[in-house]
Amino acid sequence: QVQLVESGGGLVQPGGDLRVSCAASGRTLSGYAMAWFRQAPGKDREFVAGYSRTGGYTYYGDSVKGRFTISRDNAKNTMYLQMNSLKPEDTAVYYCAAGRGVITSSIRSQNAYDWWGQGTQVTVSS
Repeated sequence: QVQLVESGGGLVQPGGDLRVSCAASGRTLSGYAMAWFRQAPGKDREFVAGYSRTGGYTYYGDSVKGRFTISRDNAKNTMYLQMNSLKPEDTAVYYCAAGRGVITSSIRSQNAYDWWGQGTQVTVSS
């Protein structure tokens, strides 16, 4: 069993930066695919960024490519999402997820993940 806890969300002005974290407990994250998803009110949950199981490859959603950076610290069992040049349309609840058997073709699918955090709210507004 893996427990995931997100933190670092908040209110930021358009053009600003924010970093959210996902701390895992129960098992080491090494060997698991990890990802960030987000869900805005009235919209479907959307893939934001993810790591392959080996940690050697990263993937990004088209809407955040070039602005967001995913990273992980296996020693701290923590994953991060650095968000730069934030836009109002980035406003959402951000969730982290972990999965044991996620293959590359499924990394953007929320159904591929076994464990989820409770989410952290990110609001981009002036």
